[in-house]
Amino acid sequence: MWLLLIATYDFRQRRVPNWLALAGAVMALTALATGGGPLENEWKPSLLGAGVAFGALLLFYVFGLMGAGDVKFAGALGLWVGLGSLLPIWIIGSLLAGLHAVLWLVLQRWPLMPRLSQMLFGSPSSAVGSTPSTRVRFIPYAAYLALAAAVWMVWGRQSG
Repeated sequence: MWLLLIATYDFRQRRVPNWLALAGAVMALTALATGGGPLENEWKPSLLGAGVAFGALLLFYVFGLMGAGDVKFAGALGLWVGLGSLLPIWIIGSLLAGLHAVLWLVLQRWPLMPRLSQMLFGSPSSAVGSTPSTRVRFIPYAAYLALAAAVWMVWGRQSG
């Protein structure tokens, strides 16, 4: 449910609210403490996953390539999935985000479907009046990470 909320917020608003990232982290810590996590991780891999995910994406944030919500969500996601599952989730999420970027480029050059373009990337008027610090983010990376994590959790359960 948490992954669905993250994906919905990020797709619709191109942001991940702090309360939602924090709620995911608190739920993950609670699941770790009670042994009720979806992947039944232990403390060490989960904390390492949170640190690696947060730290790696923090570099992208520092260079202005990613929003802070993506970074906070990645840290919370790392708590849920642990260090071992991060790489496949990042690969799947990055491939999805890459497809989104390619589609954006295609629709910018050949605006054959303006409604699809508006749905995926927001209205052109949303960029009007934006300053460099509030620039429009076209790729909802947290949403794609959330979808990748959901796919990874379902696939892992079936193959296990």
